[in-house]
Amino acid sequence: MKKILLASAVVFSTLSFAQIDFSSTRFGITAGGNYSGVKNAHNPSGKRFTVQAGVLALIPVGNENQFFLQPEIVYFGAGETGKNKDSKGVDGYDAVYANNYLSVPINFKGYFSEDESEFFGIVGPRFNFLLSQKVKNAPLSRPYYNPDVVDPALSNVNGKASSFNFGVGVGVGYSYKRQLELTAKYDFGISDTYPGLKNEPKGSNKNKSEQVLSLTLSYIFE
Repeated sequence: MKKILLASAVVFSTLSFAQIDFSSTRFGITAGGNYSGVKNAHNPSGKRFTVQAGVLALIPVGNENQFFLQPEIVYFGAGETGKNKDSKGVDGYDAVYANNYLSVPINFKGYFSEDESEFFGIVGPRFNFLLSQKVKNAPLSRPYYNPDVVDPALSNVNGKASSFNFGVGVGVGYSYKRQLELTAKYDFGISDTYPGLKNEPKGSNKNKSEQVLSLTLSYIFE
């Protein structure tokens, strides 16, 4: 919670002191693919491919046409997979741990120059609100990975994803005439995605950090 409050304070402080020009705000749409995983969570653990899509606003900061605040509201798929093989290399199960969010990243964006077509950097916090959690083919030896299954012997262990998590993202991209933009971004989760798994027998008591590598294409209207 302290980290969330600190990040929020930084955001609001920046907004207070920067010269924000809301009258020149432009809006756009964005969509792309996600490659996600969760550190220290399910065992075995693998990556998941999913999507994101939503809307954005591009708000000028300062007098130059170079620095912007870019908040977004997107559907954001994340989570991970898990595949187990026996001694002969035959798959025993093929699990999916799917977390789907309403995500609100607040990005600080800087173009490398004032040219119409130019590279840019992007960084900022991301706030994820859980829309749904779906678990498929969880291993029988760990039924608690499924949030709908309660193991009487492990009543303090639960695989339910947190209803809210917080992360920080950083990325680079290229803008064609300040309208069509391609962005590669890495989001690193700071809060605990599966707090109930800290009590898992022989499991890690470290934070279950959700991490997402994404590639998106955005169109910003005039």
